Amino acid sequence: MNENPNKANAIPEDDGSDMRVTLSLDDGSDVECAILTIFDVGEQNYIALLPLDENGEGNEDGEVYIYRYFEDEEGNPSLENIEDDDEYEAVADRFDELLDEEAFDDMD
Repeated sequence: MNENPNKANAIPEDDGSDMRVTLSLDDGSDVECAILTIFDVGEQNYIALLPLDENGEGNEDGEVYIYRYFEDEEGNPSLENIEDDDEYEAVADRFDELLDEEAFDDMD
């Protein structure tokens, strides 16, 4: 378990079409991300985030951040790094499956 998890703060969107968060990284920098999905693997929830550039566009290299996702009793979000390689691999595989399912559904 990471003792210094990244913090997530919701950013309201003007049109409400997508949700965004600002991550405060361990190095002190902030990065705005679009929430791609929140999904579960076993009993744990995870969140996939797309880092955005200064124009609010997705990054060109397709990089995605994946974290453990929690909400407290008041619904405030919290993220935690995935430290275990096997856990990360299982979560990344599930995220890839979700992307494949979405691509298949878009073909209909």
